[in-house]
Amino acid sequence: MTERIDIKSKTIEELKELLIQWGEKPFRASQVFGWLHEKRVSSFEEMTNVSKILREKMAEDCKLVSVTEIDRLESVDGTKKFLFELADGQAIESVLMKYHHGNSVCISSQAGCRMGCKFCASTLGGLIRNLTASEMLEQIYAIERITGETVSNVVVMGTGEPMDNYDNFVRFVRILSAKEGKNISVRNITVSTCGIVEGIKRLAEENLPLTLALSLHAPNDEIRKQLMPVAYKYKLEDVLAACDEYYEKTSRRITFEYSLVAGVNDSAECAKELSSRLRGKNCHVNLIPVNPIKERDYKKSRDAAIQNFKNILEKNRINCTIRREMGSDINAACGQLRRSHTTKENQVREEE
Repeated sequence: MTERIDIKSKTIEELKELLIQWGEKPFRASQVFGWLHEKRVSSFEEMTNVSKILREKMAEDCKLVSVTEIDRLESVDGTKKFLFELADGQAIESVLMKYHHGNSVCISSQAGCRMGCKFCASTLGGLIRNLTASEMLEQIYAIERITGETVSNVVVMGTGEPMDNYDNFVRFVRILSAKEGKNISVRNITVSTCGIVEGIKRLAEENLPLTLALSLHAPNDEIRKQLMPVAYKYKLEDVLAACDEYYEKTSRRITFEYSLVAGVNDSAECAKELSSRLRGKNCHVNLIPVNPIKERDYKKSRDAAIQNFKNILEKNRINCTIRREMGSDINAACGQLRRSHTTKENQVREEE
């Protein structure tokens, strides 16, 4: 049996090609795309300005991917964390965060993750599979539908490594930013990577001025290897060179994410070494007090150590901020809600 077409994962150019193959006029692509990504219909029958023949053809040959909310946690600060189920039963996390400049949604790009970062719950069960573009989009659409809120900023920083799902991620960005659909400015989209060098270089050539956030977390290769297995494959020197190349091609300031782990990477010496590494770069360092997870024994740095680290960076003219802790009362660390859900499901299966 032929697999049905995931029509919501088609860019407008691909949709045009498909409809032309079906004998339709090219302008139909904009109409169908708008129904999918602006009006977000749940059935092809709702596409009232499209011919009955085309609606029936799409219903026969295509599928409309959606996600189902299975859990939600709400923080006292307004942050909402969602657990969504996919068609095959996999669970993914998404987070809605409210800022004065607008609502931001953090989405997942994979079910699970194979990067193995030691302080992250997302990677504990390994990688299950990549998400399609439609599954990434649906996280945003579902949150807007459930909450009635409008999302103006998107961060691809949830479960998964976007550069490990490169083609689907880029497709997602092109669909999300298309004027016929959600029409979010590419400049309002941030992608986080743990440092897949070839992915960063490839993204620099896409003509997509995304904000690139590098999960740095250490001032040198030795400490980085303790925290991030990916550091065994990519030297910090090469990762930073790829970030420089990204900045040269896009003129977008790089964000360096730095999770502070007590006794591991939060010393004054680390701050000085980091300052030396980043001096002269057009960048911003986001200092993140690490969210402890029960499966690891890493501890959050003391407030004094965090402030001292920031002071040293600033004295060396490195632009930095301490990330405001949002959702700390609802298992804010990436992957915790999903991990809790999968653990419970596994226990039920064992009891059966």
